[in-house]
Amino acid sequence: MTIVAAVDPSPAAHRVVERAIEMARKLNAELHVVHVFQPPSTVYPMQGMYLIDDEEMEKAEHELVWNQLDDLLDEHPVRRVELRGYPASAIVDYAESTDAELIVIGTRGRGGFASLVLGSTSQAVIHDAHCDVLVVKTSGQDT
Repeated sequence: MTIVAAVDPSPAAHRVVERAIEMARKLNAELHVVHVFQPPSTVYPMQGMYLIDDEEMEKAEHELVWNQLDDLLDEHPVRRVELRGYPASAIVDYAESTDAELIVIGTRGRGGFASLVLGSTSQAVIHDAHCDVLVVKTSGQDT
């Protein structure tokens, strides 16, 4: 059995991984912790140069996520997975490609206003996933 835990750079990721590890232990499952980098939708050119190197930004965001979760990820064997794209689609596609039986995701990783503007990743995953989805309530925990 494979469980996919979807995380982002928010403090809520810690709770998601805790719950995913708990489930992986109970079910004797392989745990894949997935972080999806979503490239900025706009890049502002300045004098013919780009202000943002999105490859460097992607590398930095992946490192930030893993550094925030290192203490937990060392407790249980996990596969760290770095993806790029629209988070909901990438999570669902990855879970399907690994034949995961469960996706663990938080209620929100960005602030309330940003989630209204960007839409709800967890809601999209619930709608599109081929398997069960465990949504970990994370609002109110420094999100």
